[in-house]
Amino acid sequence: MKTVWKWIILTVLIGYVITMTVWANAEADKHQCRGISVSITGGGINDSITTEAVLDLLRQYPEKIVGIPATRVNTRGIQEYIMSLNNFEDVRCHITSQGYLAVNIQPMIPEIRVFDGENSYYVNKDGKRITSNSAFYVDVPVVAGNFNNGFSPKDILPVVRFVERDSTLHSLITMYVAKDKNNILLVPRFTGHVINFGDTSRLKEKRQALLTAYHNILPYRGWEMYDTISVKFKGQIVATRRDKRPLYPFETIIEEEDPEEGSLPDDPNPQAPQQNPAQTQPSKPNTNDNTTPTNSTQQV
Repeated sequence: MKTVWKWIILTVLIGYVITMTVWANAEADKHQCRGISVSITGGGINDSITTEAVLDLLRQYPEKIVGIPATRVNTRGIQEYIMSLNNFEDVRCHITSQGYLAVNIQPMIPEIRVFDGENSYYVNKDGKRITSNSAFYVDVPVVAGNFNNGFSPKDILPVVRFVERDSTLHSLITMYVAKDKNNILLVPRFTGHVINFGDTSRLKEKRQALLTAYHNILPYRGWEMYDTISVKFKGQIVATRRDKRPLYPFETIIEEEDPEEGSLPDDPNPQAPQQNPAQTQPSKPNTNDNTTPTNSTQQV
């Protein structure tokens, strides 16, 4: 008898679970997605721009989101769609108890904006590229250069970080031009010249050399005197003049041939040494001669 009651209770419980599941699904189908809520992890000055850009992006989502049953919202598909932009570290989507699609975004933090030929993109601390467009504009240092597999924007990040963290250099430098690993140029606010910082080594030493040039050289030589100031070499400041003409004009000497000398015949035996009569050895005096030299004779 106890076994029968156990089976009856178990059957009732199973029926209850099935009934409640069907009822819950029916009720869930009646609750539609009421809207989209976007939140940005970390918080920053560009949160409002990012939020509006994500909302505009979801309006272009190929499937309808708002107005359909909440249970039919493809949260995983929405996550993958947003992540395809490559502008975010992480994206999480879920339906709230109030019926909203909650989108939580952790954006990448770009360090520089790169202009590489006709391409433009952002680069984060790990060197990962971030798509550049008007909706996701970020005010970061600008770097121009031609990068390849052997030379990437990540290679110049130590110089950019050093300049941006230094209050003096930060207020002085406007952008960077990367020719190669050994020639990283800094463009100052003063028009007319650039600063060759070389590679990413000895940054403090190069900073001191640059300030020395600004304090002790340019005020006396003239701010328009040089087009490049190089501090890439250890213990040296090398400046290239803007005016490439020689500092001092030199007279060009043209050697003309003497017509009389040109008319003389060539020496038939140029190798034979010519004997100078003045250098002829005097004859050896005769030792058998008993005559005594006179006073007029000068002995050499």
